[in-house]
Amino acid sequence: MHILVTGACGYKGNVLVPKLLRAGHSVVGFDIQWFGNDLEPHPALEVVKGDVRNIDDVPLDGVDAIIHLSSVANDPCGDLDPKLTWEISCLATMQLADRAKRLGIKRFIYASSGSVYGIKDEEQVTEDLDLVPISEYNKTKMCAERILMSYANDMVVQMVRPATVCGFSPRMRLDVSVNLLTMQAIENGRITVFGGDQIRPNIHIDDITDLYMFLLDNPEHTGVYNAGFENISIIDIAKLVQKHVDAEVIVTPSNDPRSYRVNSDRLLATGFAPKKTVEDAVKEIIGMYRQGVLKNDDRFHNLNWMQQGYAK
Repeated sequence: MHILVTGACGYKGNVLVPKLLRAGHSVVGFDIQWFGNDLEPHPALEVVKGDVRNIDDVPLDGVDAIIHLSSVANDPCGDLDPKLTWEISCLATMQLADRAKRLGIKRFIYASSGSVYGIKDEEQVTEDLDLVPISEYNKTKMCAERILMSYANDMVVQMVRPATVCGFSPRMRLDVSVNLLTMQAIENGRITVFGGDQIRPNIHIDDITDLYMFLLDNPEHTGVYNAGFENISIIDIAKLVQKHVDAEVIVTPSNDPRSYRVNSDRLLATGFAPKKTVEDAVKEIIGMYRQGVLKNDDRFHNLNWMQQGYAK
């Protein structure tokens, strides 16, 4: 297939695109490249620098499927400029879906977020629960989902609500819990945990990108799927890191008691199964750092990079 991947130069895109190419697909990677372009050249890959808000610039000619990763990623970045967040994460999604329908594109895979549920008391947070998003990022993801569902009669719409992604990517993220705590341990010999009892659902970057591949190969599985396989407290993540790095854990009070957990039974019922764990992610990050492949680059911290004005 000829596949458009928006946000192709991002954290997940840098792992997904090579998998698509190895599977024999041709790929157009569309990205604004706020954080650079780490994709390796390939005969079947075209990387186009552009802004997803400018819908006429998005190359859709001959495209069979869209994997829409493009977004202002995470709550703090989304709150930094709410107008920008709505334009990129919601309105651009609406324009992209509308143009895809007009061009007869029949496959649309959307990267939503497990955070759309907001704060839930339920032990099992399933896809059937009400969405009560609490940040601009959450709200735009919910709205984009509802827009895409209105196109379900026109194309195959598959939406994934991932947990927090962890693990190594050439375009790394060091501002998500597992990756952040692991890097703290490696560089400082110390892990600072705020609170610690908060639960966070997690998914390895290889598993989330394998899931997009799985959905591409299995169009019969439509609708919304949670994707998170380890609901772990922050303190337990720190202890996992401690198993592999000699580091002190310092627990300090937190004014953020929010806990998130997800149930992914609906996804598991499709036959998809994860292959990696949070501990795998920790070990891989440590290994890449010690080999000199991974460095603590400023652009791997989204909020700081955007606040410094580089993301424009």
